Amino acid sequence: MARRDNPAPPSTRVPDPAHHRKPRRAALYIPFIVAGAAALAWSGAWVYARGEAAKRLEAGAEQLRKAGYDVAWSNQRIYGYPFRLNIQLDDAKVREPSGWALAAPKLEAQAFMHGLSSWVLAAPQGLTFTRPVGGPVEVKGEVIHASLAGLDQPLPRFSFEGTKLAFTPTPGAQPFALSAADKVEFHFRPGPDDQAAVFFKVDAGKARLSGLFAHIAGDKPISISWDSLLSKISAFKCANWPEAVRAWTTAGGRMTVRQAGITAGEAVIGAQSGVLSVGYDGRLNGSLDVTLREAPKALGAMAETGVIRPEAAMAASAVAAARQGNDDVARANVTFQAGQTTLGPVAIGPAPKVY
Repeated sequence: MARRDNPAPPSTRVPDPAHHRKPRRAALYIPFIVAGAAALAWSGAWVYARGEAAKRLEAGAEQLRKAGYDVAWSNQRIYGYPFRLNIQLDDAKVREPSGWALAAPKLEAQAFMHGLSSWVLAAPQGLTFTRPVGGPVEVKGEVIHASLAGLDQPLPRFSFEGTKLAFTPTPGAQPFALSAADKVEFHFRPGPDDQAAVFFKVDAGKARLSGLFAHIAGDKPISISWDSLLSKISAFKCANWPEAVRAWTTAGGRMTVRQAGITAGEAVIGAQSGVLSVGYDGRLNGSLDVTLREAPKALGAMAETGVIRPEAAMAASAVAAARQGNDDVARANVTFQAGQTTLGPVAIGPAPKVY
């Protein structure tokens, strides 16, 4: 009799595995689609920002030209995709109506896309500044750069810094007071109550071979510092420098000197306080409380170089000697009034001209 196999009990049967659905291929592409869309949007934003930067650069230059400035460059390049805007101007120059001018063979500016209100500027090949009377002076250095921040504010912040600088008057130009400096810096910071701070400093400067500083300092370094506070700064805005200063003065603008000083060898002039303004003739008005060390030497050098009259130097030296303490430091008041500078009661020359 044939053997017949019995079927396995229902509990021992292995069910067929369920067929899982294969993942949709579209889901794999979603991250790439999102990334591509973001890249396209960012690229469009960069291209738009590049166009706006070019428009604003030309509009700003045209506005200055209408005010009487001479603004030009030979070539313009804007690059830096994807995260920066870099602007390069070749043979850039700007000259204001009174004769001051600034030029650079190559001027570079850079800003990040997420902060277009802050720019860093550099002149890697140096620059040339032109004095209305003295003529051009070439400036070379290891670092020459500046920053401009807060362009979305009524007044931006500005800083300049140069290291290992060399100053060379061009052929035919008048000599410049310094031939070199380890560091030069300038800072402008707007603050509350319509005020702004101005700070200027020269470290380890070297005087040219002839001139006032050379007579005083010899071969020793020269340092200069100036720390002041300007009031009514919002009034300082006009087409050119003289008009801006006059508008500021008319509004009641004043400069409060917090600390200032010139060190030339052993001679030191320091100012701890004072308030200055500008008269209708463009010369300084006001007074400074100063300290003088080696005053006779400094005043004698001023007489030798023709800065002040010899008889005025002798009288001022006598005043300084009479006010000199045991520390060889004389304390006096320097006044700028009616176009004249006086040291104590002695008139030593014309007041400095601002414009």
